[in-house]
Amino acid sequence: MRDLRRMGFANALVERSRKPITRGLLLRAAALYAARFADPDGRIRATLDIVWLSGWAPHDSQQKPLRPGSAKARLADALGVVERSAGEQARD
Repeated sequence: MRDLRRMGFANALVERSRKPITRGLLLRAAALYAARFADPDGRIRATLDIVWLSGWAPHDSQQKPLRPGSAKARLADALGVVERSAGEQARD
């Protein structure tokens, strides 16, 4: 339970109980879990599935992209490389 808590896996449900979890409840849950799922060597293994979502929406306060071709410096110069056209092969 300590490892899960340190990884930030807490109950994020809106309808969750607001009462703090007691030590006794965690010890009882650990004992039941160990009795049912422990390996022969007494270790308890856990598998986690992580789902990560991120969202973005444009806003009027954000910078607007410049029109194509309006750059004042070349990317090739900034990177210190020779610019090649899209169809040109790279030379050794």
